[in-house]
Amino acid sequence: MPITLVVVIRSIIAFFVLLLLVRLIGKQQVAQLTFFDYVLGITIGSTASTLSVQVNENTLATLVGMTVWAMLTILLGYLDLHNTWLRKLISGKATVVIENGKILEDNLKRIRIPIDRLISELRTLGVFNIADVEFALFEPGGKISVQKKSQKQPLTPSDINLATQYDGLPTNLILDGLILYDSLRSLNLSKAWLLHQLGKQNINDISEVSLAQLDTRGNLYVDLKGDKPYYIIPTNS
Repeated sequence: MPITLVVVIRSIIAFFVLLLLVRLIGKQQVAQLTFFDYVLGITIGSTASTLSVQVNENTLATLVGMTVWAMLTILLGYLDLHNTWLRKLISGKATVVIENGKILEDNLKRIRIPIDRLISELRTLGVFNIADVEFALFEPGGKISVQKKSQKQPLTPSDINLATQYDGLPTNLILDGLILYDSLRSLNLSKAWLLHQLGKQNINDISEVSLAQLDTRGNLYVDLKGDKPYYIIPTNS
């Protein structure tokens, strides 16, 4: 068998086995990526590439190696959920780097984070004055969590006992020029209703609509393709 065909066959096998193993491991690998998770992912991916191009390697042995690494990852994920000590050992724990406006340099040195990176991370969260921070913590995944001082936090309706309306997730009704009939049915709406609402702004061609969303207050957001304007159409009136 030509070596090129062997590589193609082994690559197909490696691709689908890796896809299966990643699905078994679950979304936690991406959603809560720690350095240890990253190393595990790289190792499993590297083993898959070995299976793909190293034609001298035993196919079954390489598959077994990939499977063992994946199963150990799943096992550690399960133990991580049920054992606090093991979770701290594998994932680490949050480290306080600012307390009451004071930078804790020793903690920064311990996790090897320079002050300029800390300042940069704070800016991405809209914090430009460290004196405004009550607590800042570096999470195990490398992200920073910030609690501003009470006098620097934005005012919310509950602070002044102001009643608010429910504001849930909007529902997509048109996406890239196509009507989403399942979404219309879920809201007990019809295509005729949708066309009537669009007609209020003389929008007669569905294919020109990039996105149409209906929010929980009955406002229909319509964005047209290209440089055309967007519209907010009240549907309750």
